Amino acid sequence: MPLEGEQLDNSCCGVEGGQRKSHHSDKVKNNLVTRLNRIEGQIRGIKGLIEKDTYCDDVIHQISATQSALNSVAKILLEGHMKSCVVERIQEGDYEVLDEVLVTIQKLMKK
Repeated sequence: MPLEGEQLDNSCCGVEGGQRKSHHSDKVKNNLVTRLNRIEGQIRGIKGLIEKDTYCDDVIHQISATQSALNSVAKILLEGHMKSCVVERIQEGDYEVLDEVLVTIQKLMKK
């Protein structure tokens, strides 16, 4: 698994059948799915802690760890998006992509 901030592979977003889609390599997809499976397990674990009346502070720590893991997934996706899709669209003269990325970053920073 790559370290935080390490570029996984170039991926590119495009339009297929009128819908926007991303095109990640199998390596990137597998990495993201592995991370999300781990996060899914963390969520089930948190649910179990609540069902067992675990001390609130311990549950909050687990929630924080899960949020951090989700943020890591978002960072990987954002990095790939910016290094491929955004650059490509700017090179094609589509500067509206910058507004799109800024909105996305604002949404991520609210959390």
